[in-house]
Amino acid sequence: MNHPLTCIYDAKTTPSNRLEALKELQSETKEFCPRGEYVNNHIHTTYSFSPYTPTAAVYAAKEAGLSTAGIMDHDSVGGCEEFLEAGEILSMPVTVGFECRTSVAGTPLEGLRLNNPDQKSVAYVTLHGIPHQNLARCESVLQPLREKRNLRNRKMCDTINKIVSPYNIHIDFAEDVLPLSSASAGGSVTERHLLYALAVKIADSGDRETVIEKISALCQMDPAEKSLEKLRSAPEEYYLYDILGILKSHLVSKIYVDANDELMHIRDFVRLANEVGGIAAYAYLGDVSESPTGDKKAQKFEDSYLELLFDQLREIGFHAVTYMPSRNTHVQLERVMELCTRYGFFQISGEDINSPRQSFLCEAMRAYPHLIESTYALIGHERHATAYPGQGMFSSSVLQETPDLQQRIRKFAAFGRQI
Repeated sequence: MNHPLTCIYDAKTTPSNRLEALKELQSETKEFCPRGEYVNNHIHTTYSFSPYTPTAAVYAAKEAGLSTAGIMDHDSVGGCEEFLEAGEILSMPVTVGFECRTSVAGTPLEGLRLNNPDQKSVAYVTLHGIPHQNLARCESVLQPLREKRNLRNRKMCDTINKIVSPYNIHIDFAEDVLPLSSASAGGSVTERHLLYALAVKIADSGDRETVIEKISALCQMDPAEKSLEKLRSAPEEYYLYDILGILKSHLVSKIYVDANDELMHIRDFVRLANEVGGIAAYAYLGDVSESPTGDKKAQKFEDSYLELLFDQLREIGFHAVTYMPSRNTHVQLERVMELCTRYGFFQISGEDINSPRQSFLCEAMRAYPHLIESTYALIGHERHATAYPGQGMFSSSVLQETPDLQQRIRKFAAFGRQI
């Protein structure tokens, strides 16, 4: 049998095996870092794209010193139950949700580039704090969307093969891409899976110098560029992810096929959030000068029409905005926080973890302690709405009883800190 630490990272074994291995690790009187005030509500797992299974994500989060953790997979709630149980085993408060793309067609935002680098009129949104009894309802909506997404994934796979055919490389969607995912267990397949499959084929084609030559030709890069230089000395556990980062930065625009049928309309997304008692949030990206994950080019997004965006988010019915302190400048963050206060939006923070190079801790969080309080309010909301359906932070009865957002945050944060 694999060592328990190996088992919890094994996406090919069952959730029950991983959780049993976690119990074994816990029984070894493992010493974790002291829990600080670091929080993260945006951890991807193998149910979208990540080196971390839901069990491993909770373990790694606690080992890093996080006080709370939140799962946030693309188009999937497949890992939520496992994530919740792992949190129970490690006595760590956690939250569950999902992220998806939505269409803004028919709104004043149509035609604008929002927080999606690849397609206009499309917005990334997140659903946080889903009451646990309603995860199945979310899955019933997401499952057919994943099927439609895979039709588009196959088209992009075909495009990749056309691009790489001069290099004697071919990737097969069924044989090379799907096995990298948790699609058979309710996970999604993303552009990262496609390009990771390509990274594997490129890495297998020769030594590192050969790989660098091939990538530089394929991506039309100078071999001396910093990201290629990094490949020469990359530790083995980072090597494929570093190749993926380069491929994602340079090839997505060449292979991307517009998402259409797989998109919920943004109003339908908010209706779903209200139906299941979760908290609908817009994921602010902001103009990017340098990507912290190394796979996004400098690009302009919502900053030039941020007030229009906030107007529309309020009109559509959003209750929250989520943002990543490490990604934006202090000026960007101050502006977003001011607008959230003005429009009455709950503020949620999270750093999207999907690579082993990323730290679970966000040092920038220290400057914004209100995001820690809001995380405990989110935990309190999720647990309270699970125990008492219809009694979440933004339910009509709670809004009537406690109309002031800051009072509600304090009230639900007190619930959350009891977990």
